[in-house]
Amino acid sequence: MSIDPGLAFAAAAAPAPERTGAEPVLGGALRQKAVWVDEPVCIGCRYCTHVASNTFLVEPDWGRSRAIRQDGDSTERIQEAIDTCPVDCIHWVSYEELPALEEETLHQQLQPLGLPIPGGARRTLPRAGA
Repeated sequence: MSIDPGLAFAAAAAPAPERTGAEPVLGGALRQKAVWVDEPVCIGCRYCTHVASNTFLVEPDWGRSRAIRQDGDSTERIQEAIDTCPVDCIHWVSYEELPALEEETLHQQLQPLGLPIPGGARRTLPRAGA
């Protein structure tokens, strides 16, 4: 018995899901809260990016973590990333708060993390046997 592979293209597609208006702003699984990183507090440890790499990214210019996708990882995985943060800079916030928080971030003064100290000062350790 032979099956015609063209039948797969002739079958009706599944109907699009009905939009209720209760979906999260950024899409994905329905959650009550969004994840937010308070970037001025972040120390760039990268723990959150190791735990929930589909949700968090270390921003290359400033060296701080940023939530890039609200539906990147499960709620449990994101909560684990929040729990690993040594400075508690990751928070659950309401989706309605995100635009105001993003606007506030645009006006914050940040210093890049991990840059050399101006003037070339560096820590030197004593040599062994000196």
